[in-house]
Amino acid sequence: MPRSLMRRYYFPVASLSLVALTLIAFSDNLFTDVDQPSNRDPKFIVHGLLCGAWMIVLFVQTTLIAAGNVRLHRTVGIAAIAIAVGVTLSTIWVFVAVWDGWATMSPEVKGNRLLLPSYSVAVALGYLQRRRPDRHKRFVYAGTLFMLEPVLARVYDPLVVPLLRGMSTAQVDALFLPWMFAVWLAFFASWLAYDWLTIRRFHAITIGALLWFGLMWAIAFGTPGPAWNTSAPPPTKMTADSQVVKPFRAT
Repeated sequence: MPRSLMRRYYFPVASLSLVALTLIAFSDNLFTDVDQPSNRDPKFIVHGLLCGAWMIVLFVQTTLIAAGNVRLHRTVGIAAIAIAVGVTLSTIWVFVAVWDGWATMSPEVKGNRLLLPSYSVAVALGYLQRRRPDRHKRFVYAGTLFMLEPVLARVYDPLVVPLLRGMSTAQVDALFLPWMFAVWLAFFASWLAYDWLTIRRFHAITIGALLWFGLMWAIAFGTPGPAWNTSAPPPTKMTADSQVVKPFRAT
């Protein structure tokens, strides 16, 4: 791909992909099962709507830059910051409401305890670097990638499982973690490719985000606690703490 096209369209295409994955992941809450109990829980409604709004505003912002409309991008940025603050506050609300001790958490929940606050820090750094576009966009994108686990965890059933007909339940469950981390790391890999094709080096923020991502998961998997149960019960049996990982799941 020519360097100019990569520079102009990488972030709009990546952010559109994130919006699509988010809509598929939470299609049951939005379209097919709107009466589920989690849709009546204020903390999960607020948190989920704000996270969805963040994905949408990210796409809008990257598209505005691709179109050269910097003035409108800055205006919409005010709303984006408000949404980011809302995501942060609603995350704290949910975390406090379901807190049950670090040692009782699976690696999945621990990862989210670490990566969702990392989103807030990265976006705050992006705001502080708003006069430096090369840093600003990378911090904001890093923060968005940090918050992907709920989306990737929820999208597996509607998007991937139908393609695995003929496989046993145990085989489908065993593929979940490799699939999730492969897709997640694919976003980082494409970001590295973007750096190489546009600036002929890997930007320090890109490398730092990838290393931070790895460190957070190393902590999540390396500290004592229950194992990650990939054969979790169906949505109607999910626990309150699982709501943090899959905010719209029914309890």
